[in-house]
Amino acid sequence: MRRLKKLVGAALVLGTAGAVAGWFLSAPVRLDTETLAQLGPGDAARGKRVFYAGGCTSCHAKPGSQGDARLQLAGGLELKTPFGTFVPPNISQDAKDGIGAWSVEDLANAMMKGVSPSGEHFYPAFPYASYARMKPADIADLHAFLKTLPAVAGKAPPNSLGFPFNIRRGIGLWKRLYLSDQPVVSFPDGTPDPVMAGRYLVEGSGHCGECHTPRDFSGGTKKGEWLAGATAAEGSGIVPNITSGEGGLSDWSEADIAYFLETGFTPDFDSVGGAMVDVQRNMAELTPEDRAAISAYLKAIPPHPNGYPARKQPSS
Repeated sequence: MRRLKKLVGAALVLGTAGAVAGWFLSAPVRLDTETLAQLGPGDAARGKRVFYAGGCTSCHAKPGSQGDARLQLAGGLELKTPFGTFVPPNISQDAKDGIGAWSVEDLANAMMKGVSPSGEHFYPAFPYASYARMKPADIADLHAFLKTLPAVAGKAPPNSLGFPFNIRRGIGLWKRLYLSDQPVVSFPDGTPDPVMAGRYLVEGSGHCGECHTPRDFSGGTKKGEWLAGATAAEGSGIVPNITSGEGGLSDWSEADIAYFLETGFTPDFDSVGGAMVDVQRNMAELTPEDRAAISAYLKAIPPHPNGYPARKQPSS
């Protein structure tokens, strides 16, 4: 009996220690003062480019919006995944229902650390795992541009998640595995500038890997299969391989990719379809130089499956 009591006591102690450790390890982490100092005043004209590169309107405009209505960021699109249904929130300039009261620091913490102004974790359906690679100055520019958009009253419906995914605190542990500001693909010194600019756009604000890279059981992207194609988040359909080899973009030139991003037409005269329609519409708003950089990066990364080893992701 005494031995049983000791075992129970030890189990309680270990359980308590594990719970305490988990609580501290899962705590939200905000940006440090050095990073915040890089934000700067922000420029709305530059922020427009960041807005479209980041695809903000694709998720946060009301479903089916066209024209200027795409800039009314009331949220409400349902993203149905194996983990539950996520609903992008209102990010318009409404101070009550949107983010009109957010400071530039609030936006930077949300996009680069996945932390709300109230100190809660955001779910990674919000692609901050990619936005973490952005430059703080670009987020300041985006904040300035968002300030020029209309305020729209009304909150989007809440997420619909079952246990244990409805426990936000657990996202802190997920972040320790998957949240990093380091590039995914390493290039040698002397790599052409367009490739490096494309890496920044594709891996950061463009968050292409969020859809085009397969995920593991916990929802993290498999860096060793970067951009190699994946099952659509909704559970049906395939998001294509966009690496440079067979099964990907081997038959596409850089000019073909850039033209597709601008017009929506493929080299064999087909047209863009599905969820990519909205993405291409955003890409058409970028500069020709941006689209050329994205193309250069996609043609420069090694093909899958004979690709590069994944860069080790440090904990955040």
